[in-house]
Amino acid sequence: MVGAGEVGSYVAARLSREGNDVVVVDERRDPLSRLERDNDVLTVAGDATNPSTLAEAEVDKAEVLVAVTQSFKTNLLVCLQARQARGERELSTIARIDDPELRGPAGRKIREAMGVDLVLDPDEQTASAIQELLLYRGARNLYEMAGGEVLLVGARLTDDAPVVGRSVGEIGVSYEPEWDFIFGEIVRDGESQVVRQETILQPQDLLRVVCRRKGRRELMTLLGLHRTEVKRVMLLGGGRTAQLLASRLNERGVEVALVEVRQERCEYLAEKLPDSMVLHGDITDTDLLAAERVGDFDAVVASTGEDDANVLACLYAKSMGAPETIAVVHRLSLLGLLEQVGIDAALSPRTASANSVLRYVRGDVAAVATFLEGDVEVLEFEVAPKAPADGSAVKDLELPDNVLLAAIVRDGNAQIARGRSVLRARDHVIVFAKPHLVDEVKRAFG
Repeated sequence: MVGAGEVGSYVAARLSREGNDVVVVDERRDPLSRLERDNDVLTVAGDATNPSTLAEAEVDKAEVLVAVTQSFKTNLLVCLQARQARGERELSTIARIDDPELRGPAGRKIREAMGVDLVLDPDEQTASAIQELLLYRGARNLYEMAGGEVLLVGARLTDDAPVVGRSVGEIGVSYEPEWDFIFGEIVRDGESQVVRQETILQPQDLLRVVCRRKGRRELMTLLGLHRTEVKRVMLLGGGRTAQLLASRLNERGVEVALVEVRQERCEYLAEKLPDSMVLHGDITDTDLLAAERVGDFDAVVASTGEDDANVLACLYAKSMGAPETIAVVHRLSLLGLLEQVGIDAALSPRTASANSVLRYVRGDVAAVATFLEGDVEVLEFEVAPKAPADGSAVKDLELPDNVLLAAIVRDGNAQIARGRSVLRARDHVIVFAKPHLVDEVKRAFG
């Protein structure tokens, strides 16, 4: 792992907890010290573009190299050197590249020459995650899996949510004989666990649920969520994430106002986003926000690189009546505070990028979803022919505790998994699992 920023540190910690041998390289000693303190990883301090640094990290023994520094040039050069050091032995390389030309068709030959297998773009992935959250007011997480046939929803239960005070088993009985959704993970008082039948749902539980496409409306009602038709959005900060998001929203006919403090950047954005209103100013300037009637927008998204500014701006927008506020944060220690003060959703570039890396590293996993809160992962597998799951009922798989087989997708049709459900080769399954159990779960399906 080259780069101990938020993406690199998060992925390194995840892979280490699964029992992988992880080495992290960075020029900065402080983030490496934090990683060593909290995780079973090796670290090397130095410039990864120097062959001696990569040699010290024993890159010649690596099976996967992930280069996620802020410099795409560094990431490309590291991939090339790792390929050369590895020789004919197999190596998978993943590089963070945020230059649009190098990421696109024009850069394909360069990427191939530098030995890059997979390209990451945290800005684009963050913009996609924000766009999904704008669909459902109150949702904390929203992912489509299995080609869109399955929806994964995370929500904090309010006091008046219809499921509060009921056990998971009781709720399941009321929807017999065929369920459209299943509760998978609960995060309560900072502790994460896979949901069981006897679990009684309480206010402030963070619940993650898998549902079939046709059951999403009823699930949203049960969770106290509401689908929203966003017509006006204010974006605070004019970085690349905001630019990508504004462009996507404009394509859907959404009116966008964007606030950016740098004059040159404003001029650039005004040229690139002709359908958006670009405002020059500081996102924490309350006079500016009040003059632009920030509280009248359907949603306000703060995505600068400064957590404090993002939080303060969202708090002011909320105080002025904005119904939905979303803050991009980089320090996980702020998550608890955001909930207490009423910011509706927070996300980090680290999770979207980490999900892509983990899916690629694991090889036979079709999709992975990880979260800032809670360590349970949601994975999508394809059942391999002659695997233990092929031809077996779910109840006979004897999956370990803290694992839940949630959904089965066969020939494009999704069903919620039950103990009596029989699996067959080529089925796609959606599974909740603790990280240290992933390999054991993979053996059942692959």
